[in-house]
Amino acid sequence: MKLIAKLIVGIIAGILIGLMNITIITELMVTVKDIFGQFIGFVIPFIILFFIASGVSKLGNQSGKMVGFTVGSAYISTLLAGLFAFIVAITVIPFLNTTERSVEEGAGVEGLFALEIAPLMGVITALVMAFLFGIGIAKTKSQTLMNVFDEGKNIIDLVISKIIIPFLPVYIAGIFAGLAAEGTVFDTLQMFGIVLLVVIVTHWVWLTIQYVTAGSLAKRNPFSLLKNMLPAYFTALGTMSSAATIPVTLKQVKKNKVKEEVADFAVPLCATTHLSGSVITIVACAVAVMSVMGEYTVPTFGEMIPVILMLGIIMIAAPGVPGGAIMAALGVLTTMLGFNEAAMGLMIALYMAQDSFGTATNVTGDGAINILVDRFAKK
Repeated sequence: MKLIAKLIVGIIAGILIGLMNITIITELMVTVKDIFGQFIGFVIPFIILFFIASGVSKLGNQSGKMVGFTVGSAYISTLLAGLFAFIVAITVIPFLNTTERSVEEGAGVEGLFALEIAPLMGVITALVMAFLFGIGIAKTKSQTLMNVFDEGKNIIDLVISKIIIPFLPVYIAGIFAGLAAEGTVFDTLQMFGIVLLVVIVTHWVWLTIQYVTAGSLAKRNPFSLLKNMLPAYFTALGTMSSAATIPVTLKQVKKNKVKEEVADFAVPLCATTHLSGSVITIVACAVAVMSVMGEYTVPTFGEMIPVILMLGIIMIAAPGVPGGAIMAALGVLTTMLGFNEAAMGLMIALYMAQDSFGTATNVTGDGAINILVDRFAKK
């Protein structure tokens, strides 16, 4: 919650700086924002490479059928959540009157200078390498390579938690300083406030769908199952991390009569592979950003399906820190939807504003996946 407070302070500070119209200060803020945006773009391929490779390399230690069913269920849930969010977004957002607004990057304020930090590889290249090495390590059981990717994952985790996340308020301040100077900030904030409310309601509806499905298949009361997971939901609201909530999630899943050996295996696996709440937020907010920015056209349902399919895969690379999911997803948004730095900044601000609710939806949904895995294990 401290991070959200800092982000709010950053937004307010950025707006005030932009409204004061002191050119040199606004240009300095925009310069810092541009450089930090370049740094984020540089780190994204490493997030994908090390986190996915490290995670996939350890799947070989588990039962193949159990891993396949758990990961498959998590992916299908994440995919369907993204499709559901897109349907909700394209239905609701047109009523928010976003077509008259325009937030074009660099329309009124430019930085003092430009500094290009080119990534060492593209997002797709990083993704292919991650699966290539991850599967290879799982098959060969190469401890040396496993250590390399695990240590690389730890280094990138430190970069995210110690550099990127703490600096986000300054980055967001630069984004909103530019918007305020261009005169578009208040329309943007008004529309985004409504979008965040839509996102949270969509989370709750999706959780209901998940537990009605799981409860029907397991012949259990879905609302009783969902009620038992509420401690995990509220814990995640505070921690903003699926990994940090695992002990509580594990306890509540077992309270739903999932066998201990199934819960001990499936809960930690779902924490890194099942991020339906995060995908709902990313998809809905992406539609909102593309609606509010003049240079984008909201994709059709057919055009959005490949994006959601890729987001489901990329989510495996989401670090277990606040904001980790959006850091991993930026690669898809930039390569497949063409997001520029202004769009990236708005996405980060939107995502971080509700990160605790997205994480809470992730871990609560893990309980539904575990019920399905338990039923599969009994068969």
